[in-house]
Amino acid sequence: MSDLCQSHPSRRAILGTAGALFAWCAIPRTAYAAPGARDARLVVVILRGALDGLSAVAPLGDPAYASLRPGIALTRDGPGAALPLDGFFALHPALPTFARLYAARQAMVVHAASTGYRERSHFDGQDVLESGQPGPGHTASGWLNRLVAALPAGEGIAPRTALGVGVVPPLILRGPAPVLGWAPPRLPRASDEFARRVLGLYEARDPTLAASLARGLDVDSLAKGGPKGAGGLRGLAEGAARLIAADDGPRIAALALDGWDTHADEGGATGRLAGLLGGLDGVFSAFAEILAPRWADTAILVVTEFGRTARVNGTTGTDHGTGTVAFLLGGAVRGGRVLADWPGLGPAQLHEGRDLAPTTDVRAVAKGLAADLFGLSPAVLAGRVFPGTEGLRPIAGLVV
Repeated sequence: MSDLCQSHPSRRAILGTAGALFAWCAIPRTAYAAPGARDARLVVVILRGALDGLSAVAPLGDPAYASLRPGIALTRDGPGAALPLDGFFALHPALPTFARLYAARQAMVVHAASTGYRERSHFDGQDVLESGQPGPGHTASGWLNRLVAALPAGEGIAPRTALGVGVVPPLILRGPAPVLGWAPPRLPRASDEFARRVLGLYEARDPTLAASLARGLDVDSLAKGGPKGAGGLRGLAEGAARLIAADDGPRIAALALDGWDTHADEGGATGRLAGLLGGLDGVFSAFAEILAPRWADTAILVVTEFGRTARVNGTTGTDHGTGTVAFLLGGAVRGGRVLADWPGLGPAQLHEGRDLAPTTDVRAVAKGLAADLFGLSPAVLAGRVFPGTEGLRPIAGLVV
């Protein structure tokens, strides 16, 4: 995630140093599901910067693939060979955890995917992806927040909430439904004794803030419950996974990972993109390990704002494109397959003569997960979660 520098630490940063959680609401003490229902968990991972789907999941069976990508095309054999999926598509070698889950039928790929956005602005593309609206400029709320708000309350259910990972909640989770926020501290972590003393001061002078700080300390303690020293993307995922795995933790979460804009020196089996994908694979591994007791009820959706050009540019990178891939993984996912209405990479098949043409809308994927995991109807999904998508049916059969 991008490093947000502060020259003068705010009170929020100082409380974070004490191990505190910054939160927009209290963590719930009950689950979403009504008694006897599936205790589902949904995590959305946003890759900001536009993932090159043709390198993440290479269409090695397409005759035009290799000639479009000199210097970065993956191969079936030799050093850094791609990991086979189905004979036509192969996975980048930096994603061994995903390959293992795919072989276990707990992961799948949706290829030639995109939102309804057809321009190439990162800002607008991310706006459309996270807001779930037909076009940019509708940023009052995100589709995942509206999904939380649309969930039917079960018997005795406390106010529903979701987990936003990061210093600022991603747009996808902003809105009227309560959101719990967690981020690793920016400053060196203070001792438990220091945190206890700060809490004592607030208990004497500001009971309301003291109550919030106490909740934050509890949640942060749970989030950092693993081995000391875990950092980077994996450490971020480990903290989020511990919160999601808790009996009284949030069931819906989102985190955004920056840095996927590979205009130059993208690399093939090794290089810049390989490093990014390796970090993402570590996120997958952390979620799979820590959520193991909940894995059968977990689905993770990985999406990006758009893809990249089919052709390599003059700096051995790729420019802003259209179609790309989405990843699905989790014990609740009906995996072991690539879902693709493949458009082809021939000159006449490329979108505007340059991009992988999109054939699957990621909103239909998200709708399918919401319908199967939480029982939301097509009418609710089209009217409240993804407005204006009445003609876009949820993809069925994504969940076991």
